[in-house]
Amino acid sequence: MDILKISQKLDKIERLLLVNKKVLTFEEACEYTGLKPSYLYKKTSTKQIPFSKPNGGKIFFNKEKLDNWLLQNESKSKNDIEKQALSYVLKNKKRQ
Repeated sequence: MDILKISQKLDKIERLLLVNKKVLTFEEACEYTGLKPSYLYKKTSTKQIPFSKPNGGKIFFNKEKLDNWLLQNESKSKNDIEKQALSYVLKNKKRQ
C-alpha cells in the first residue's frame, strides 16, 4: 500500500472517530463543520454559537449543540411547502 492510500485511510478513520465524540476542541469543530478558524472565532467572540470556555482557557463545543446550530434556519423544499399548503387548505375547508 502506498503512502497516499495509507494517509487517506488514516484521515477517514480520524473523521469517523470525530463523529463519535460528544465534546470537540476548537480545531476539531473546524474540521467537523468545515468552517474556517477565523469564521468560528468570530462566531464565538460575538456569542452567535454555543461554546464552553472552562477556566477561561481553550474553547470547546458540545457536538449536539453545534449540530443544532448548523441546522438552524432550515429552508424547506418545494415539496414540503406544497404539502404544508395543502394541509392548511384542507384544514380550513373542514372549519367552513
